[in-house]
Amino acid sequence: MDEQTFPRLRSTVLDAEDHRGLAEFYRALLGWSYRPGDEPGGKHDGEFLILVSPDGQRLAFQPTEHLPRSTWPSTEVHQQLHLDFTVEDTAQLERHRSRALELGARQIEDGRADPDEPIVIFTDPAGHPFCIFVG
Repeated sequence: MDEQTFPRLRSTVLDAEDHRGLAEFYRALLGWSYRPGDEPGGKHDGEFLILVSPDGQRLAFQPTEHLPRSTWPSTEVHQQLHLDFTVEDTAQLERHRSRALELGARQIEDGRADPDEPIVIFTDPAGHPFCIFVG
């Protein structure tokens, strides 16, 4: 079968009680742009929001009234999904770690000293786990 026979991933969608705030967090962290009409004050303001990377990747945000926070690594409330981001080297890892914390992320694990795959694990402001690692 060729590639066209299979579905392609269109977007990764995150639920959030404050979906605009979460979209703004990832917009600032990743440097991505809103889909036209999704920017604050746009025609989709208050609805489902989409960020788009320069190469066309999409990260979407859906409003929900209540979202229990993941308790990872405890399994009391499973993470169900997490995002992995990579950077080129440990200097970039440190820079983006600091930026993520300034933007409101919470660091939950520090693996910067790992000789094989330096990594930092966070939760975003809505409680979704995400990782930044050297890869």
